[in-house]
Amino acid sequence: MRDRIVRSFQRNAAGYLFLTPWLIGFFGLTLGPTIASLYLSFTDYDLLTAPRWAGLKNYSYALFSDSRLRTALSVTFTYVVWSVPLKLAAALALAMALDRSVRGVSFYRAVFYLPSLLGASVAVAVLWRQIFGQAGLVNQLLALTGFIGPSWVTHPNYALSTLVMLAIWQFGSPMIIFLAGLRQIPQDLYEAASMDGAGPMRQFFRITLPLLAPVIFFNLVLQTIEAFKAFTQAFIVSGGTGGPIDSTLFYTLYLYEEAFANFRMGYASALAWILLVIIGIFTALAFLSSRYWVYYEDEGR
Repeated sequence: MRDRIVRSFQRNAAGYLFLTPWLIGFFGLTLGPTIASLYLSFTDYDLLTAPRWAGLKNYSYALFSDSRLRTALSVTFTYVVWSVPLKLAAALALAMALDRSVRGVSFYRAVFYLPSLLGASVAVAVLWRQIFGQAGLVNQLLALTGFIGPSWVTHPNYALSTLVMLAIWQFGSPMIIFLAGLRQIPQDLYEAASMDGAGPMRQFFRITLPLLAPVIFFNLVLQTIEAFKAFTQAFIVSGGTGGPIDSTLFYTLYLYEEAFANFRMGYASALAWILLVIIGIFTALAFLSSRYWVYYEDEGR
């Protein structure tokens, strides 16, 4: 038995050697911190003293007593509900526009994909704050029409809307995936539909959307998870406070405040696990609903 194990290790030694960097990263940066976070979520821990076991106290406080957490959940759900559908709609519209054989289409695709590379960066968030500030570019353009605009990022009625717009601007990644999906739809279906008298709108709802449903579902799940994890934009635009009046207090931003501003690391760990459960529930609902609107060719429906 021992000889067989030794021979197996010697035979696969090269493979284990190449896997070593990944194994170190997985156990040291992913699995280890995850297990530590789960343990800390049941403790009182302030980074300065040793963790003290608290049982379900953190979860009980989060679920029944933390009014600011409910505000963070409301802001985050509003952001997800508005940003994800609008971003996917913009991405699909542009993908269909770029799915044409015109001169320079590769250049246009690169230009439209650029916001996805820059959109989540600190620099673009700072630029976004300047554009929508009291003396920003948007208000300067509105002033030409005689309208005096508010400070969009510091007004509680508009601050979250500007972050939704920033999220929509990051349509490049889903757009590329939609574009790949559109290329897989047989063109003879459109030609047959045209011969039968179907117009562009009918072709879109009868051919494009049903055959693109798996890609839409894939993008929906990915973008929903990304929306729940949004942090940088709210942190930069609100100055790290979630203001004004908690109007941009994303869940992740509130978690960050509890961990690194209030030094309630145990409670922040509990918030992280609650967020994981919320994302898991939304993902499960998406998968359960997919049986009613996602079409796969090998299902024979």
